Amino acid sequence: MLKGNFFRGLGYLGEGFGLIRQPGLRLFVVIPLIINVLLFGLLFYFLAELFTGLIAAAMAWLPDWAWLQALDWLFWLLYGVVILLMLAYGFVIIANLIGSPFYGYLAELTEKQLTGQEVSTEDSWSAIVRDIPRSLWREVQKIAYYLPRALGLFIIGLIPVVNLVAAVLWFLFNSWMMALQYVDYPADNHKVSFPALRQRLADTRLSALGFGLPVALAAMVPVLNLFVVPAAVCGATAYWVRESNSNTQ
Repeated sequence: MLKGNFFRGLGYLGEGFGLIRQPGLRLFVVIPLIINVLLFGLLFYFLAELFTGLIAAAMAWLPDWAWLQALDWLFWLLYGVVILLMLAYGFVIIANLIGSPFYGYLAELTEKQLTGQEVSTEDSWSAIVRDIPRSLWREVQKIAYYLPRALGLFIIGLIPVVNLVAAVLWFLFNSWMMALQYVDYPADNHKVSFPALRQRLADTRLSALGFGLPVALAAMVPVLNLFVVPAAVCGATAYWVRESNSNTQ
């Protein structure tokens, strides 16, 4: 039997957007946000350059028929959609790799604001620098968990008829991964291993899916995905604080 509360889970991202506006948290939202904006711009520039070359090559390969050459706008449209999808998922992965030390401390500050209790007594900036290798390794663990399962779903999606089920599984899996991705920050602050975190979220799976669903949808929207990452970290911290004490509801 699935445990947790799906509708309660839905509310955590909205709470996260409210938390990132708090004065004590803004600095650790602004710094990774600036990094993310620069990253987003670079990704968009290089992908646009890449696909401009691909479109030119594709148009040169087509027969020299006027009506085919006139379809270059359709190629731009199709590749534009591809660029948006690649930006959405590639951006989230790379942004989390770069910003993970900041997001760990943002989760710590958020938990202190929610509970009034210190998570760590270490100096903030030195702790951020010192935690960079551990934070990056944590991100690698999440990617290693994601890739084989994503590959399996991709293969299932190639099978006719069965791919209808695969679409639903993709949707659920992405929601689950977003919950794992962001609740991992407060969990890591409490030295909870990644396998132990997966078990904890499984104990409140409905709440986890409820939290991950809007995060997964927002991550696909350009510009909004710049802001959803820190909001998801704060919302995940609220999830951690509350669901730890209500995992049977």
